[in-house]
Amino acid sequence: MTLLNDKIAIITGASSGIGRAAAKLFARQGAKLVVTGRRQDALDAVIAEIEAEGGQAVAISGDVKDEALQARLVETAVSRFGGLDIAFNNAGILGEMGPVAGLSLEGWHETIETNLTAAFLGAKYQSAAMGKAGGSLIFTSTFVGHTVGMPGMAAYAASKAGLIGFVQVLAAELGAQKIRVNALLPGGTDTPASITNAPDATPEVLAFVEGLHALKRMAQPDEIANAALFLASDMSSFVTGTAMLADGGVSISRT
Repeated sequence: MTLLNDKIAIITGASSGIGRAAAKLFARQGAKLVVTGRRQDALDAVIAEIEAEGGQAVAISGDVKDEALQARLVETAVSRFGGLDIAFNNAGILGEMGPVAGLSLEGWHETIETNLTAAFLGAKYQSAAMGKAGGSLIFTSTFVGHTVGMPGMAAYAASKAGLIGFVQVLAAELGAQKIRVNALLPGGTDTPASITNAPDATPEVLAFVEGLHALKRMAQPDEIANAALFLASDMSSFVTGTAMLADGGVSISRT
């Protein structure tokens, strides 16, 4: 039996990394998908892979900061597939980095709006579309700003920590409607957006990041997608309002 059979899901940030892995996994588990990201060509490639495996998905490119896009994603889920059961609000950016004294206001706003305000816009429309059977809202946060303060990441940490507070309030508000709301907190993950894959990244940077984790490695996107699947499925039917770490022990490691 598949874990998401006939469920309808929205996944943001689905063109690469964790979102792409989750889209393919959710489809293999029986979900019908509406996916979004900034690059239509990359989304088209994901859709082609899903359809080649017998899945159903539709892609809409855009910016998650755009309220009209968030509304359109939900409208498409309802009109194309008949409803909405799951939303994995995964899109996010590291944003401008550096000491607080040197951060630009524009960089601060861009990070907050992409990582936090977009989550609010998604939840606003997604929760309204979920029916009497309820559903699962998932938001990708991070250990940064939750269990660890990392220099140079103030805007990122603030946006992602704010997301956890937002999740807690949503869970309290929506619990009576059978809507579960959780934050997923990955550790370092080998994605195109990772600092270890930046153009100026060195083997020393990779070794340092890996060494921060108790498992002494970074996650693969599929591993984080598996954690998202747990939160999306009925396997987590009594889990709501949590900040669930899937961080390879980076939060507790001091070795």
